[in-house]
Amino acid sequence: MKGNNPLTYYTEQKRNYNTEVNRLKKQLVSYSGLRLFTFLATIFGVYYFFQYWQITVLIGVSGLVVFLYLLSKYTDTKHQRDFYKALVGINTDELKIVTGDFHNRPDGSEFHDPKHFYSLDIDLFGRGSFFQWINRTAIKEGKTKLAALLKANNISNIKKRQNAVKELSNKPEWRQFYQANASLVHVETPAKDIITWLQSYNCFTPKIAKWLPLLFSITSILLFLLIATGAVADQKLIGYWFFVGLVITGIYVKKTNQLSLNADKIRDTFRQYAVLLDLIENEVFTSELLKQKQIQIQSEREEASKIFQTLSNALDALDNRNNIIGAIFGNGLFLTDLKNAYHIEKWIEQYAKKVSDWFEVVAFFDAYNSLGNFAYNHPDFVYPELTSKNILMKTTGLAHPLLNKDKRVDSDLLINGEQFFIVTGANMAGKSTFLRTVSLHIVMANVGLPVCAVSSLYNPTKLITSMRTSDSLTDDSSYFFSELTRLKYIVDAIKEERFFIILDEILKGTNSTDKAIGSRKFVEKLVASNATGIIATHDLSLCEVEEELDDVKNYFFDAEIINDQLHFDYKLKRGVCENMNASFLLKKMDIV
Repeated sequence: MKGNNPLTYYTEQKRNYNTEVNRLKKQLVSYSGLRLFTFLATIFGVYYFFQYWQITVLIGVSGLVVFLYLLSKYTDTKHQRDFYKALVGINTDELKIVTGDFHNRPDGSEFHDPKHFYSLDIDLFGRGSFFQWINRTAIKEGKTKLAALLKANNISNIKKRQNAVKELSNKPEWRQFYQANASLVHVETPAKDIITWLQSYNCFTPKIAKWLPLLFSITSILLFLLIATGAVADQKLIGYWFFVGLVITGIYVKKTNQLSLNADKIRDTFRQYAVLLDLIENEVFTSELLKQKQIQIQSEREEASKIFQTLSNALDALDNRNNIIGAIFGNGLFLTDLKNAYHIEKWIEQYAKKVSDWFEVVAFFDAYNSLGNFAYNHPDFVYPELTSKNILMKTTGLAHPLLNKDKRVDSDLLINGEQFFIVTGANMAGKSTFLRTVSLHIVMANVGLPVCAVSSLYNPTKLITSMRTSDSLTDDSSYFFSELTRLKYIVDAIKEERFFIILDEILKGTNSTDKAIGSRKFVEKLVASNATGIIATHDLSLCEVEEELDDVKNYFFDAEIINDQLHFDYKLKRGVCENMNASFLLKKMDIV
């Protein structure tokens, strides 16, 4: 497949799309010049042959037709240029992100949740977060869906998700086309507001609106022909008829205005979603999950994209009433407001209940494209091999995915079910990074992503953590009370389900004696509950639990002072840390 090397692929695509943008720019200049020439030639022709009205009309009509054709070609070409410019931007961004330049992208801070199982502790959202790094969503609902996937803690159907991510990772061009099209239309009204409006909408147009505008239009045309041919001498008749049309339209003008106001808010959304649904419908998917989503948007009569396009066209037609001259003559002679309102309301009656499904599928693909893009960008990562054995996690070369691949230090990890690891180590030796590495492995594996490791055998488990706690002035709670609340949350959670527990220096809000006693009792309680997890601590006395409980194992990260300099190897080792560095750092920085 082209693009096995992401850097090469993005570089080539950027160059190719830039070439296409430049070609389309030249076409736009040509169409602009031709439009100007057509306009001037038509004006000159009308002026020159003004005395010969037949020739004047022919020149005027021909000039108008050519001008409108060139305008249509210009509009289409401009859309193509914008599309390819978006593709250039996508590939430019990918090349930047590879170098670590992604901190200006949306970071998902709005999805922070201190009460969530793990999201606050593992830098899932916020500046420099995992979400900011992988997010490529182009619509608000897709962004929300991606955040929900990362927070789901869902261990069912992981294999289905892996297969979906694998398939999308192998469709880089399709993913970019989807992202580019989604980015071209900026919508303001959230999908959930649109769904609520559609499902609660009350129609106002009468049943006769199905045929009345057509009958009225035919009558208007016949009147014009009869008057033009002299068959009807009273020209005032068309004026009376025009007034009747305005009266009929006026009966519904208030409700039509309200419909038009709401239609204006959703028009861009339906135009955008019609394109995205068309991309989904016309792509061939083989993985079970993607095929299920494709079936979800299928209708018995026609494709969802065409159904959306039908409404989009009706909304555009209703929007033409904003042209005051067109609105007056259109309503007076053809009842255009009544006709367009009827078409929109019939669409709402027929499809309002299906819209939520279609919106959900569009958001799903927007979110999963980010996952597929992540997998494509990291061909050296591996999909965890799922197991039901007692092994909970067995990895080689496990590392934190956001760290520089040329500098990060990996670790091998084997932890069985109902084992608890106590990790000690000096300050800055890598304990907290290791905890976040293990946490991200679990989250990524559950979502269906490949993980940053050479190999991974994984028994799916839910994650729960306590690594960051803060006091709350609003809730009038102390730091220590916040810690206790979080630990109580963990204890209650593991009574209901199996979790992998990750703790970082618990009970920091109390004195060292209480901390040592409390930490020991808490670990003993977790082990007695057959819990599995890791706790990092500076309290070496906690390591004594290993001597009493077979399921507890001690590991450490070491630090050495070589030539009066502190050195870390960031390697996970069996045993208890003997070298702490706080006093050394205090002295080194002239604090003591």
